[in-house]
Amino acid sequence: MPLNRRKFLKKSAVTGAGVAIAGAAAAPAEAAQAQAQAHKKRPKRYSFTVMGTTDLHGHIFNWDYFKDAEYSDAKGNAQGLARISTLVNQVREEKGRRNTLLLDAGDTIQGTPLTYYYAKVDPITAKGGPVHPMAQAMNAIGYDAVALGNHEFNYGIETLRRFEEQCRFPLLGANAVDAKTLRPAFPPYFMKTFRVPGAPPVKVAVLGLTNPGIAIWDKAYVQGKLVFPGLEEQAAKWVPKLRSMGADVVVVSAHSGSSGTSSYGDQLPYVENAAANVARQVPGIDAILVGHAHVEIEELLVTNEQTGRTVVLSEPLCYAERLTLFDFELVFAKGRWQVESVKASLRNSNTVEDDPRITRLLSDEHAKVVEYVNQVVGTATQTLTTVEARYQDAPIIDLITKVQEDVVRAALAGTEFASLPVIAQASPFSRTSEIPAGDVTIRDLSSLYVYDNTLVAKLMTGAQLRAYLEYSAEYFVQTAAGAPVDVNTLTNAGGRPDYNYDYVSGLTYEIDIAQPAGSRIRNLAFDGAALDDAQQFVLAVNNYRANGGGAFPHVASARELWSESTEIRTRIAEWVTAKGVLDPKDFASVDWKLTRDGTPVF
Repeated sequence: MPLNRRKFLKKSAVTGAGVAIAGAAAAPAEAAQAQAQAHKKRPKRYSFTVMGTTDLHGHIFNWDYFKDAEYSDAKGNAQGLARISTLVNQVREEKGRRNTLLLDAGDTIQGTPLTYYYAKVDPITAKGGPVHPMAQAMNAIGYDAVALGNHEFNYGIETLRRFEEQCRFPLLGANAVDAKTLRPAFPPYFMKTFRVPGAPPVKVAVLGLTNPGIAIWDKAYVQGKLVFPGLEEQAAKWVPKLRSMGADVVVVSAHSGSSGTSSYGDQLPYVENAAANVARQVPGIDAILVGHAHVEIEELLVTNEQTGRTVVLSEPLCYAERLTLFDFELVFAKGRWQVESVKASLRNSNTVEDDPRITRLLSDEHAKVVEYVNQVVGTATQTLTTVEARYQDAPIIDLITKVQEDVVRAALAGTEFASLPVIAQASPFSRTSEIPAGDVTIRDLSSLYVYDNTLVAKLMTGAQLRAYLEYSAEYFVQTAAGAPVDVNTLTNAGGRPDYNYDYVSGLTYEIDIAQPAGSRIRNLAFDGAALDDAQQFVLAVNNYRANGGGAFPHVASARELWSESTEIRTRIAEWVTAKGVLDPKDFASVDWKLTRDGTPVF
């Protein structure tokens, strides 16, 4: 679909309605005159509130589609836009709707069976297709602007553009630019004007920034069409423009964490989690709504290096579990509005009930998806679980690698690579996924593979695979032989998430956690013999990893032999449906184990 820049830039020029005040009662002339004189001496003030969510990932209701039950966790959190709607209504009642602005920092249309269903099963792109449930909910709640997240691109540009058409608010992305013209492919900013009685209006500019990693993670969709410069660079370009256009306040909605780190190594010259860098380096920003990192930051104060002014950052917890409030106090002095203070706070979705208006609006869509995920596709001979999959070779992860091997082997049949051995990677995405003995449903399999990744075949050598496994093994905390082992602290060394730890099937190896990172892989073998560094393999790998996600060595630059657009989750469901019976003897094998000085840890 062509990138229609003109059409979508029009959305960024929306202005807000005025602020209403009550008239004062009539007063005696003398008192009125004295009051007027005193009023003239007092500076004009104005208060308004910017509300923000982020990383909604398709959560509309407080419902766990994978468990077919109300969502619950040990901390008592609640999820969903229906809860956020109630919180937003409360804030608008407290502050006055005309004194509020509602933003989101991205990752909206991917993440639950609900979003998958309306992207793939009953797609919004079909002729006469449905309106996306997230568009319906966010339109009804009254969002003013939403920044693009990296997961917005997971289903391709056509799906994203259709979603954009269905939204009554702009999708912002100042650093999502056309690959040929280098002009913004989406509205860079949104401007809202607040009317203030007896004073000039207050103009608030919202700059939207997204994640440069899209160029890696969704390369298949965006390569040659869109490019994603760094957030700091684009903020430095746009913030002065917004100020020159009369913006009294500049808020950034950034789908980028605050840590200053990246998960894609040196493949891009841009920082993934750059929000705090933007605050430090770019003058003229008052507040940043932070997204992408899935952490809760009520208020982070960052000093701008050029001006010495404080920039207030806040990241509400993902999945609509929290709502950020930025409370602004402005004063009119020296002929212009100035920000006197900004304070950030959070409101918790577990303190309210669902907004019945949202519940009624989307009950039919919710029911369709519940019915879809509860379809039975096979029968399991025993219960399979990911509870120990982080530190022991679990059959449930072997199911993923077996499916990937079979799909790639079939795809390469009859090609020059058909004789090469096919091996596969997979990660323990979830710590709670379970396929129970008995009937197996789509939701059981979806909970095992929670991402919409697709499959790629890469050509790798034994030496490259050895380096790949060494890098993966950095996931474990070094633990001396004889020291007690606590599985709760054994993994995630250096903050590495579970999805950046890989099994590799088809090889056998030990991970010696007593050794320092970089020298842990022991007894690496293929087909019963020590691995030949020169031997070639076909690695069946998800597109996130194949494109460089997690910065694993060699895989991103390795020759690509084949790829497809069907989700791995779908391939797993097809495999189980074809088999009818899910029996570990058909897919499980013990390929690796943790050791210390040759002694197994478990």
